[in-house]
Amino acid sequence: MMLSLSTTARVIGRAVLLPGDNAQPLMGCRVRAGFPSPADDHLDVEIDLHAHVVKRPAATYFVRAEGDSMVGDGIHDGDLLVVDRSLEPLPGRVVVIAVDGEPTVKRLERRGEQTFLMASNPRFAPIPLAGRECEVWGVVTHVLHALPGGEP
Repeated sequence: MMLSLSTTARVIGRAVLLPGDNAQPLMGCRVRAGFPSPADDHLDVEIDLHAHVVKRPAATYFVRAEGDSMVGDGIHDGDLLVVDRSLEPLPGRVVVIAVDGEPTVKRLERRGEQTFLMASNPRFAPIPLAGRECEVWGVVTHVLHALPGGEP
C-alpha cells in the first residue's frame, strides 16, 4: 500500500512556535484520534504554541526528561517538559523535585501522613520523602515529544 502526502489540505493560518520564530501552517480541521469521521472546520486562524503551553512566563521553564520511570504518564526519555514553578505541588501532580540534591520527575502522593514520589512505571518503587532533603522545582504542565518514526 502506497501512501502519499496530501497537497489539498486547507491551510487557514499560521502556527507560531515561539516568539520570533517562523510561523508554521495551521490546518483548518481537527484530526480524530478515535473512529474516523468527517473533521469539523474550526475558526482558529493562528495558534501560538508558546502561549498555549506557557501560562505564566516568569514562572515557567523547560527541561528534558531522562529515563523511563514516567512512561505511564506519557513522559519518555528525551521529552521536553514544561514546568511551572508558581503552581502548588499538590498530591496527584507530576513534579520536578530535587531529593537529596538529585533532580527527578515523579507524581506526588500522600498516604496518610506520609508523602511519596511515585513513578508511573511499575518497575520503580515509591520513594518515601520522610527524613530526606526535598526541594520542589515546579509542576509539570505539558510534555512534548516526537512520535516514533515522526522525525527523520
